[in-house]
Amino acid sequence: QVQLVESGGGLEQAGGSLKLSCAASGRTFSSYAMGWFRQAPGKEREFVAGISWRGGNTYYTDSVKGRFTISRDNAKNTVYLQMNSLKPEDTAVYYCAAGGLASPKGINPLNAWGQGTLVTVSS
Repeated sequence: QVQLVESGGGLEQAGGSLKLSCAASGRTFSSYAMGWFRQAPGKEREFVAGISWRGGNTYYTDSVKGRFTISRDNAKNTVYLQMNSLKPEDTAVYYCAAGGLASPKGINPLNAWGQGTLVTVSS
């Protein structure tokens, strides 16, 4: 089973940028669709972005389209989330996930989660 470790979270001002990374262990990383989810205080975890196993297809929730970009480097077993034009409502714990198939609705089935990295956007 793949294990995931996120990094890159922190405090940023509104309008700024952050880049999250998710490093995966195991030799089967390239066979997984990957995604980013987030959970804000008092809210349910929501899908943010997903990418197919080869990186040819990407999907985003409407609130981040045009601002966030998901990408992956299978040679480095890493998936990224570039976040630009950050807004206070982007504040959340961001989780990396691995699974079978990426779609506009998320990743299904989900096979593994990271521990999360906190992103805080100040106004």
